[in-house]
Amino acid sequence: MNVPNRLTVLRVLMIPFFVLSLLAFDGMNQTLRYLSAAIFIAASLTDMLDGKIARKYNLVTNFGKFMDPLADKLLVCSALICLVELGQLPAWMAIVIVSREFIISGFRLVAAEQGIVIAASYWGKFKTIFQMTAVILMILNLAVLHVLTVICIWAALILTVLSLVEYVLKNLKVLTEGKI
Repeated sequence: MNVPNRLTVLRVLMIPFFVLSLLAFDGMNQTLRYLSAAIFIAASLTDMLDGKIARKYNLVTNFGKFMDPLADKLLVCSALICLVELGQLPAWMAIVIVSREFIISGFRLVAAEQGIVIAASYWGKFKTIFQMTAVILMILNLAVLHVLTVICIWAALILTVLSLVEYVLKNLKVLTEGKI
């Protein structure tokens, strides 16, 4: 197993530790919140790092193509569900974000069956940056950063919807005609 794939597996293995540290004591222990944020940040950085290494050294594998996006979705969805549980994120926002991930995954699956690769768009990349930032800020739950947290949450939600619309419009032929 190459280094990028090991980083992806590491990200998946970090998720239970992240969830446990965040939900322990109903999220009331600030030290555990910092630990949760550190785990989430480390896991998020493995996402960036594994892709860079895989592309730079031509270590792209079928395992990586499958597991990397799955690991990302597991991490983000786990965080969102925990934040709903802790009362920090409205369930409807989490549903919108998670639904977008399922829709895009479905598009990519259909496209892959036709030999078409649907690459991440700039909107999708911005969405990811704001989602990760919003999650980190919500985990930290610091009053001094409340306004910034709210801005990042709404920005992530808006970018989630914009990126979904872009993917659907740009790739609709994959579903309707079997090509881009």
